[in-house]
Amino acid sequence: MAEEGQKVTLNVYDLSQGLARQLSTTFLGRAIEGIWHTGIVVFGSEYYFGGGIQHSPVGTTPYGKPIKELDLGVTHVPKEIFEEYLQEISPRYTAETYNLLRHNCNNFSNEVALFLVGTNIPDYILELPNDVLSSPMGAMILPMIQQLETTLRSGAVPQVPQLRPTSSSQQPSFSVPTPASSAREIASGTGNPLGSDGKTSTAETPEKKKTNSGGDPLGDARLKMQEEITAEFAAIMASGTLRASEAAALATRRVMERHGLENSGVMSQR
Repeated sequence: MAEEGQKVTLNVYDLSQGLARQLSTTFLGRAIEGIWHTGIVVFGSEYYFGGGIQHSPVGTTPYGKPIKELDLGVTHVPKEIFEEYLQEISPRYTAETYNLLRHNCNNFSNEVALFLVGTNIPDYILELPNDVLSSPMGAMILPMIQQLETTLRSGAVPQVPQLRPTSSSQQPSFSVPTPASSAREIASGTGNPLGSDGKTSTAETPEKKKTNSGGDPLGDARLKMQEEITAEFAAIMASGTLRASEAAALATRRVMERHGLENSGVMSQR
């Protein structure tokens, strides 16, 4: 008797919860609809990659409600064969092999989709890292990408960055709150808020900042440069002569030239 067909669905989540869509044009020079996480739903469970291959009953993953549920087709692969396949590929999908840009949850979903139904997941999901890094300011967000990668490797779910005013000016800056910890981290009490350097971060008063002014000079310089680029970008856009992507590229170039970094590797992609 032939195995009954099983529907295969791709659950799509936006880790930025809409923030990428709101701010990407300003900060990246192009529209990014979301920071995508995906999982494959089949046999009553959702399978995904983060800190290893994981699966949860449908509707119980730590990522909440998907913003899209894409029908990938019907598979006739028996569940036992599918589980053997997951065991076979598991050495390639571990916390150590996770790479946010080249070997992430979406690459896992794509490989599983090909095995089950012989189709790829949408290109706009797979090409997101390239879209971000090829943007005019893509190189500047590499530190944030590295921090996000550390969070996802542990199996935790990152929370949305929040806009908070800096203590030295009225211009807003980004602050990343504590990631929602995985079940094992909650149980062991090891979940900690991460700062941009991967260490526990706390809010600082202006007085404390004075005593720690030499703690992260590179981070301070990067923040100052980002603020200058944002202001330059706004001024160029106000003239109404350039598109957003052109304005972002011009703003970045002007600020880099102002600081003598035009030919420096500080802002270049590696």
